[in-house]
Amino acid sequence: MLRSWRVKLKLLLATVTLAVLLSWLYLFVGSLEYGRFLLLPPCLGEQPSRDVEREALASRVRRVEEENQQLRLQLSQAQVEGSDGSPQWGASAEDGDPPGGERSNRTACPKQRTVHKCELLHVAIVCAGHNASRDVVTLVKSILFHRKNPLHFHFITDSVAHQILQTLFQSWMVPSVHVSFYNADDLKAGTCPPPLPCPNPPEVSWIPNKHYSGIYGLMKLTLTKALPSNLSKVIVLDTDITFATDIAELWAVFGKFSDKQVIGLVENQSDWYLGNLWKNHKPWPALGRGFNTGVILLLLDRLRRLGWEQMWRLTAERELMSMLSTSLADQDIFNAVIKQDPALVYRLPCFWNVQLSDHTRSEQCYTEVSDLKVIHWNSPKKLRVKNKHVEFFRNLYLTFLEYDGNLLRRELFGCASLPSPPSDQLQQALEELDEDDPCYDFRRQHLTQHRIHLFFLQYEFLALPNPTDVTLVAQLSMDRLQMLEAICKHWAGPISLALYMSDAEAQQFLRYAQASEVLSARRNVAYHIVYKEGQFYPINLLRNVALANTQTPYVFLTDIDFLPMYGLYDYLRNSIQQLELPQRKAALIVPAFETLHYRLTFPKSKAELLSMLDMGSLYTFRYHVWPKGHAPTDYAKWRTATVPYRVAWQPDFEPYVVVRRDCPKYDQRFVGFGWNKVSHIMELDAQEYELLVLPNAFMIHMPHAPSFDISKFRLSAGYRGCLQTLREEFHQDLSRRYGAAALKYLTAERSL
Repeated sequence: MLRSWRVKLKLLLATVTLAVLLSWLYLFVGSLEYGRFLLLPPCLGEQPSRDVEREALASRVRRVEEENQQLRLQLSQAQVEGSDGSPQWGASAEDGDPPGGERSNRTACPKQRTVHKCELLHVAIVCAGHNASRDVVTLVKSILFHRKNPLHFHFITDSVAHQILQTLFQSWMVPSVHVSFYNADDLKAGTCPPPLPCPNPPEVSWIPNKHYSGIYGLMKLTLTKALPSNLSKVIVLDTDITFATDIAELWAVFGKFSDKQVIGLVENQSDWYLGNLWKNHKPWPALGRGFNTGVILLLLDRLRRLGWEQMWRLTAERELMSMLSTSLADQDIFNAVIKQDPALVYRLPCFWNVQLSDHTRSEQCYTEVSDLKVIHWNSPKKLRVKNKHVEFFRNLYLTFLEYDGNLLRRELFGCASLPSPPSDQLQQALEELDEDDPCYDFRRQHLTQHRIHLFFLQYEFLALPNPTDVTLVAQLSMDRLQMLEAICKHWAGPISLALYMSDAEAQQFLRYAQASEVLSARRNVAYHIVYKEGQFYPINLLRNVALANTQTPYVFLTDIDFLPMYGLYDYLRNSIQQLELPQRKAALIVPAFETLHYRLTFPKSKAELLSMLDMGSLYTFRYHVWPKGHAPTDYAKWRTATVPYRVAWQPDFEPYVVVRRDCPKYDQRFVGFGWNKVSHIMELDAQEYELLVLPNAFMIHMPHAPSFDISKFRLSAGYRGCLQTLREEFHQDLSRRYGAAALKYLTAERSL
């Protein structure tokens, strides 16, 4: 009898065990349907639980608990029946649990803070110089691509990056994006000469730094002082960051900080702070592996209350006594502070800063693409870094590098945006256009707001330009790149170029310029990218961009297809001085010629040019298709001239001239082909500029395939009709500005 009860108890226990295992297996499989492992706390997924998911799981748990209760009841009954000497199993491991399975539904995770749909997120970036300004655009693109919230970018910049980024964001006009700038020069050094006591001591210039970022790599230490005092928290990013998710997810992590935590950082993924990279390697003190400061969450209000500025200063002063300098800029000092007080730091999951430098543990931060949040190219090698998955990361980076930034001008529906006068005025002007107007496309192109990236490559500004110095000004598109090297060989002076390109073409140009020995050796050539948008070539906008960003008192207004004579730069400067141009209002005309041969032995003097002209290998410019454009130059007189001579304006005259930088702008209503230079020369004449032909200067037009716009002009009667309409409107505007003096232009137009 006793043996039979033991057999029954063993069978019952086996049944209970099997039931429990099957129940948990059932829950595990069901949880996979919802994309989450039930045994893991939901907070590890970094996503708020869904109501439907929670109710479904709770229902399943209740059913399992009911089944378990029935099994326990059967077990207790069997134990009572076996009281004749069989073991007593009355105490259950779950007897202390609350009824109804409430314990199984509890979690120790803090409540996940969600980001309001229209909450303004603040991002701070230190950016200095031309190269960093290019890098930050790619970072901003990756953020804008994923974002669903209004953004406020805070840029700590030098004067170069300030000019570049301010123009870029003003012309980009992205809705619900605000930008503020802070002068890095005010932060890096104080204003008091030693040994006097200083109320405004140097901020970071006193810290020796070996890192390639230089003094700007220390600027993040000053953000509590640099940023507005009413700004309570900010995400701080390096320029070599690429986002692969919505930045609002990172912003939400602020809600997980404890009362004492003020800085959110990802652990450093290299062995740098372990001090074992080479013999006698002595890094700054750090907590374990230390932390990387490429991505930082800062609670600014708490840091200010803690006296952050004094805290990091005292730490830096103490460590510099033995370390002498920083090796990793601000990162060394952040780590030294955290080493002293570990409670200050909130450890971000490593997918918020996947560090792609050589010999890192970054591969432990992800198992699949969905794990990636932020990629950090923190090696000096950048895209050439060694990593098993570097091709994937590189392609992700290149996607944003070449992504059309115009597509990021999307509205955030449901979020009220702050009023923007330029944007509102543009929208009003667009609404006033008549879409039934035959010239609607021309007028629409005139109003198009093109993104502009000034000084795309390194450029050395002239602090004190020569009063007679002159800059060559031109514009081009991708199909004229081959002219750049030749022009640089012919012109030694400064050059300002506006390039009309897509985002992808701009990167092709960058690679071309960096690979060219001629172009990479020049630091006085300014390249300004005007990004493509619309169906017409905005030729006069391009000219105005190149003209507005010159640094010299005088400009040589030319086209990219012309090669100036050797020595023209020096000749023009001498002519400006000899003709006392600073004291008079004059435009110096450089006579234009052309060749039909792609290979040309360029004349070294006026005598050689005249010989080639007589032999038929050179011609006066456009004599066979548009003679009136340059006939007023009077080439017959130029052949024998030894001193500059004055010529009068004539209809359709469009010479290439040297004028003061403050000359009238080009009229931007003229897009594509036709009347873009004619209108400018007409306005110079209306302002009573003298037109003086230089006797020993010349330029030669090199042959090329016809542009798309000239083909449209030749083939489309509608195109030519709209050009005529724009000409008439230009005459009317000229009359309003210059009164009776402009009547001769209208009379000359009607007599043609």
